Amino acid sequence: MRQFTSVALAATYLCLALIVALLLWRNGGGWAAGVAALVGGLALCASIHAMVSASLKMRTLQRGLDMVREANTILLLQMEKIDTRLSEVAETMTEEAVRRTEELHDEVHILEDLVQRMGQRLEERMVQAPPVSARHTPQHRQSAALLETIREALAENRVDLYLQPVVGLPQRRTVFYESFSRLRDETGRVMMPAEYLAVAEPEGLVTSIDNLLLFRCVQIVRRLAKTDKKIGIFCNISTSSLADESFFPQFLDLLAANRDLAGALIFELGQAAFDARGATEARNMGKLADLGFRFSLDKVVDLDLDFQDLARSDVKFLKIGAQFLLNQLVETDEGLVLKSMPDLAAQDFSTLTRRYGVEIIAEKVEEERQIVDILELDIAYGQGHLFGEPRPIKDAVLAETDPPAEFLRTNMRRRAGGRH
Repeated sequence: MRQFTSVALAATYLCLALIVALLLWRNGGGWAAGVAALVGGLALCASIHAMVSASLKMRTLQRGLDMVREANTILLLQMEKIDTRLSEVAETMTEEAVRRTEELHDEVHILEDLVQRMGQRLEERMVQAPPVSARHTPQHRQSAALLETIREALAENRVDLYLQPVVGLPQRRTVFYESFSRLRDETGRVMMPAEYLAVAEPEGLVTSIDNLLLFRCVQIVRRLAKTDKKIGIFCNISTSSLADESFFPQFLDLLAANRDLAGALIFELGQAAFDARGATEARNMGKLADLGFRFSLDKVVDLDLDFQDLARSDVKFLKIGAQFLLNQLVETDEGLVLKSMPDLAAQDFSTLTRRYGVEIIAEKVEEERQIVDILELDIAYGQGHLFGEPRPIKDAVLAETDPPAEFLRTNMRRRAGGRH
């Protein structure tokens, strides 16, 4: 387009020079005047064309410079936005790192206190130990070794979490898990509760072990909840943990900082323990409920329940042994009823509990024939070996659970050295 414009302008200049030369020639100027006029006209036109071309080039250049300036301004604005975003991300990451460090410090502090208290209990028991002759008996040496194994397993993260599915009926889709804590010795052998509780109970260490296992359970459940927000996990809590004035306030602070676990963590205790709870235990259960956590009762052996008390205590689940429940059924002229509630039709029992916000879970379901009777009672959930045995969660999840064992041991040695 620019070349066409140049050619057109040159043709225009040539025509104007010829017209001027012809006019001079026609008016008597002669050929010399005409030629001079033609050459002069062409020179003048060339100068004008050069000026016009230079002006066009300058205008084009100016337009290009304006576009560069505009692009540069846009780029600067984008760079400012990116810099602001990077600053926000860096600040967020710093805050998250600080928060995570504080959480880790708090958890290490709690675990250190728990393990140290257990060690103090062991030292107290050693001071109160039987005569030297009795301390050298095989039974005493075995008990002392087992207690030390328990302490090391708890201090070094050798706590495994086993999960057993709780399914919805009749579809049998997993909707909850019940957790079971297991300890491992340094060889990797799993220690069952019956093994270490038989030694720990006479030594007065059951509360310490309960607290440590509960703390570890919550740590692991927190990790699992990050991968599946919809699943609920039943975690055992003892009345001794609820009544422990040293442990519970720290534990409550930990849960307050992790209130997002309220939908994933359900605290479970036995019916006998629930009925025997004192004012301190009930008050601390209320504090957990205020944070949004729910409760479940297992080991149910009496169906004559105070449902208003269950509702006030935020008990949302009742785990009743399948065979125990079926053994409570009595055939009458009006149909099946429960021994403890003869005025209520058996199939209405679950309706009654739901009226108070409580769901029944038939546990220890072992045989298919039990399912038919359970469904006739309108029970929505089942648990037992028929649906799946307790299985350990993946080692990768356990490995990510904080605090790391080496970090814990280092801090414990440092604190132990400070006491000396």
